[in-house]
Amino acid sequence: MKWYPPETKTADANRAIRATVQRWFSGLARRSPVDSGGVARIQRRHIYILPTGMGVLLGVVLMLMLLGSLNYQNNLGLLLTFLLVSVAIVAMFHTWLNLLDLRIAAQGGSPVFAGQDATFSFLIEEDRMRPRGDLVIRVGKQATKPMHLDRAGSRSIRIALPTINRGRIAPEGVRVETRYPLGLFRAWSYPQTNARVTVYPRPAARSPAFLQLPTVKPNDQGDLGMGADDFVGPRDYRPGDSLRRLDWKALARERGLVVKQFGGDRAAQVWIDWDQLPALDTETRLSLLCRQVLNATKQGLSYGLRLPRSSVPAGRGEIHKHLCLKVLSGF
Repeated sequence: MKWYPPETKTADANRAIRATVQRWFSGLARRSPVDSGGVARIQRRHIYILPTGMGVLLGVVLMLMLLGSLNYQNNLGLLLTFLLVSVAIVAMFHTWLNLLDLRIAAQGGSPVFAGQDATFSFLIEEDRMRPRGDLVIRVGKQATKPMHLDRAGSRSIRIALPTINRGRIAPEGVRVETRYPLGLFRAWSYPQTNARVTVYPRPAARSPAFLQLPTVKPNDQGDLGMGADDFVGPRDYRPGDSLRRLDWKALARERGLVVKQFGGDRAAQVWIDWDQLPALDTETRLSLLCRQVLNATKQGLSYGLRLPRSSVPAGRGEIHKHLCLKVLSGF
């Protein structure tokens, strides 16, 4: 049994309590809905505002100044106190106004494997013809640097989030906040997003060999027994064919998409089968299948995928690879 210092236990407990409170509050908070184009506009009822530490300190100082001025009947002290209070109120209004009617749109990046960072792109736009300063977008523990928007300006930024499990992930707890102009108040809002990123299973370091023996499938010209460097003839383009074998001269002559065939096009067909793997847990099997898909693609094989409740017909190429990986991700 490991022993942890009392300070470490207290810090962990405080972080856990803080995270629980934040999740509870985030669940109750009103969020800016997205429209049909996936854009969320921050409205009046979606903005929250509280004083910062500096704002609380200023409030205490102003209260002491008010009590002292009243006690000594100092009119200049009262004038200065009310002037500073007016400045704080105006600053609070501008902090709230800095978020009003902002437009936020999010888009997911390319698929990744579990354990890699998923990238989300955020576009923040201003269409009210007023500059916006000190804007920060937070997603969980990730945050952008403070940014400034000019009149009718926009900024595009990217945030990378760590992934652990396979599936489709969304940026949770997206928050836009500002402390503009004096840092006395912090205003924030929770815009909704439709952005998603597909996370493939983590590929295993090694996988069993393809247990089913490959079968040779003759190509359109017949099994000529030629090497990969021997030209056989042209054929029409099929989805998944490598762009390297396109006949660009034929395309320039307006003959359409034509692929050059070589003797090596006699690809062996194999099946990547769930039932032919050792009886392991689900995630381990998916990791092995993921590695087999990557290996088959690298070797240029024509392969299919068989799972307990679904299957993917035999194919080859990058499009077919991502199709198989997507099926494994959603298994």
